[in-house]
Amino acid sequence: MTMYTRKLQLNSIQYKSDEDRPREKKISDGVCVLNEKELLAVIIGRGTKKFNVYQMADLVLECIEKHGTKNLIDNLLEIKGLGRTRVLSLVASLEYSKRLLLPSGNKIQKPDDLIPWVKTYSNKKQEYFLAFSLNGANDIQAKRVITIGLLNSSQVHPREVFSDCIKDRAASIILAHNHPSGNVEPSREDIVVTKKLQKAGDILGIPVLDHIIFSDSNTFSMLEHGYM
Repeated sequence: MTMYTRKLQLNSIQYKSDEDRPREKKISDGVCVLNEKELLAVIIGRGTKKFNVYQMADLVLECIEKHGTKNLIDNLLEIKGLGRTRVLSLVASLEYSKRLLLPSGNKIQKPDDLIPWVKTYSNKKQEYFLAFSLNGANDIQAKRVITIGLLNSSQVHPREVFSDCIKDRAASIILAHNHPSGNVEPSREDIVVTKKLQKAGDILGIPVLDHIIFSDSNTFSMLEHGYM
């Protein structure tokens, strides 16, 4: 029986130089040298009259960070100039990557299982507060960014955390946020936020299984350390 099971029961591309072009980097050094924006720029291919391809990539990243992957096609189609063909190409690329790299990686049974799902936020300069909807088998149904910026109890309202989880018919949720400083020890505010959301989850019948604090090199499970 796992820890969480127990708890449930308890424009064309515009660059200054050739070296800055994603395709040239890909050919000479491999795609591993590209950052997230450059990878998206390669997939998108070209910009529009209003936005160059890097700016388009920024808009896509912002959309995914804000809305997560649920209803992704509809949300991406809201970006002017992206178009249905490129949206479908983007979504297909993301789905293929997920299947290739995480064929059975959506089941969360212990804190370390969440690491691949938060890795992209580990080196952010601001705090990203995330909520994961899980089904009864502890499979991730959806990931959402709730807030961006300094975490405080007034900013993270239960309504914002649980409204979409209710629509997902989530059996439980896991919370996570990054500490840009690298120190993953919970602050007093982290503890206050966790307790507030835990109470709300108990009332709604959607228990909060854990709150994981992470950096680019470390993680801290509030469940494992007795805060929940």
